[in-house]
Amino acid sequence: MQLRRENTLGLALLLGSVVALMPLAIDMYLPAFSAIGAFFDTPQSQVELSLTVYFIGVALGQLVYGPLADRYGRRKPLLFGLTISALSSVACAMVPTIEGLIALRFLQAFGMCAGGVVSRAIVRDMFEPTDVARFFSLLMLVMGVAPILAPIFGAQISLHFGWQMIFYLIAAVSFIDLIAVMFLLPETHKPNPGVRLSATFSTYRDILRDRHFVGYSMSGGAAFSSMFAYITGSAFVLIEYYGVAPENFGFIFGANAAGFIIMSQVNRALLKRYSYHAIFHTGLKVLVGAGALLAIGGIIGVPLPFFLAPLFVFVASLGVISPNSMAGALAGEGRRAGAASALGGALQFSLSFIFSGAVGIVHATSPMPMCLIMLAGAVIALLFAQMTKGPKRADGAPAAQQP
Repeated sequence: MQLRRENTLGLALLLGSVVALMPLAIDMYLPAFSAIGAFFDTPQSQVELSLTVYFIGVALGQLVYGPLADRYGRRKPLLFGLTISALSSVACAMVPTIEGLIALRFLQAFGMCAGGVVSRAIVRDMFEPTDVARFFSLLMLVMGVAPILAPIFGAQISLHFGWQMIFYLIAAVSFIDLIAVMFLLPETHKPNPGVRLSATFSTYRDILRDRHFVGYSMSGGAAFSSMFAYITGSAFVLIEYYGVAPENFGFIFGANAAGFIIMSQVNRALLKRYSYHAIFHTGLKVLVGAGALLAIGGIIGVPLPFFLAPLFVFVASLGVISPNSMAGALAGEGRRAGAASALGGALQFSLSFIFSGAVGIVHATSPMPMCLIMLAGAVIALLFAQMTKGPKRADGAPAAQQP
């Protein structure tokens, strides 16, 4: 059995489950930070380093998989990455030291990032730019289930079965995805011997000369990286500072993820009337506004409900920013979608490494550092978005209309 192009829901389910591995590997173990720290007798800042290293692995790994996907087709690199993901996840559960866990998290990220790179390239292979934005929104509906359920299940699994079981479960999902891709996913890009791996860096250099690609990629990356600052610091802010019970942390985290999913589906409706460029810029303005309210709340120390409201709006607005930034970045790169997808993803996760690392380095005693870093990401995103303005490209972006 193979998925046909018109079976967009089936394709979204398959690609969504593959892409969801990355948020699953992040969000599921967040509630277990304290348990992991206690097991290895190490401070939580050391455990947070395993998250920062994960971002490094994702950023570097994507640069490898992109050219491979253009040279050898989409399936082989994806199958290779999923194999690494499954094996390294099992090793994470069995590792005896925190240093070993940190190293294995890098390897786990290197395997899982194939899903993001290849999936974006497959979507660009099959759809036109506007349809790409719609499909990415549908994809987020599927993969968005992971950040909703992962922290809830992660907290319960860690509490009743130990944190190691979280990684065994991630390994099982990786293996199931491996089998599904092997038997269900068709090849959408024939191997191209003309793609020279030795010319990888010159290809990336050429892509970086496209200011629209850089603008959409860096702006979307900075916006999304601000959420990783939230992911890294949320356990401390909600559990330690505001006193939220660890078993309830997942419900708050999941509610914000639900807002992200809802807005990604609102985006599909908006695309019927407005250009992805217009929606993207409006979403960024909302992001900056919510970030400013968060920063004010973090500085003066507002009660929990007044902190959660702008936090929800901040995360939800990414549901319209992310799919449109990806569509805009890949719109003019159909010929080298794998390399463009890899470079865009690497830029995003490099920023994620910086933002999450900044939160991890600062020994915060209040929500202020996390909130200020999130606001900084939103402002940087708005500044980079100015590069996407100017003469229209062949795909019709940017457009002047605003939602």
